[in-house]
Amino acid sequence: MKRIFISLLVSLLAFNILSAQDTFEKKTYISTSGDTLRYRLLTPLNMQSGQKYPLVLFLHGAGERGCDNEKQLTHGGQMWLNPVNRDQYPAFVLAPQCPPDAYWAYTARPSSFTPAQMPAEAPLSPIFRTLKELLDKFLADSRVDKSRIYVIGLSMGGMGTYDLAIRYPEIFAAAIPICGTVNPARLKEAKDVKFRIFHGDADNVVTVEGSRQAYRALKKAGAQVEYKEYPGCNHGSWNPAFNEPDFMEWLFTQKKER
Repeated sequence: MKRIFISLLVSLLAFNILSAQDTFEKKTYISTSGDTLRYRLLTPLNMQSGQKYPLVLFLHGAGERGCDNEKQLTHGGQMWLNPVNRDQYPAFVLAPQCPPDAYWAYTARPSSFTPAQMPAEAPLSPIFRTLKELLDKFLADSRVDKSRIYVIGLSMGGMGTYDLAIRYPEIFAAAIPICGTVNPARLKEAKDVKFRIFHGDADNVVTVEGSRQAYRALKKAGAQVEYKEYPGCNHGSWNPAFNEPDFMEWLFTQKKER
């Protein structure tokens, strides 16, 4: 009986370890100014001692704001948990949650998503100030490959993706804004970041012109940029984007020259 109990205990411990590896951990970061940022963290599967791993910063859309530390994984969360992806592309995946009364890149929701009417000079938002503090802690981790830092965002997170690439081009090797927008005049600052942009041409929430003009501005600045537009697709262009057969391959191939 004792042997059976020990066997069951070992099995339970093994199951708990595997479960922890297969899920995003819930975490909370308190900034130096006392602000709270809830986030989820997925660590590389079977991390090897002495090995460095990429880090992906994943920014959700406005509909997933909150304080539950769960909704930010509504769109795209399972993509990172896919066992094939985890095996082929081991990485740290950092998924913060924007508070319900905040907006990633801006101090308030922009009054218009028309590219030319988006802020041309935006101060660093409080939530991004806290996120940058957290990101800096990961960048100081010896297990993180600082030449392979990526940012991905959809809708409001797409706007945040542009903003971070503009503010910190020295950090990010690649950026994937999906159905986002930005004032194109800002993008010359991000010319050293590799971009892959996705948008649906029937988007009635964030105009497709945001991505079209961003693509043209980045090309003019000399950036390496690709753009894919989905005919007839409304705001949920993250669905076909995440299902692009080379989505992961393209992302994890990008590397920052140091």
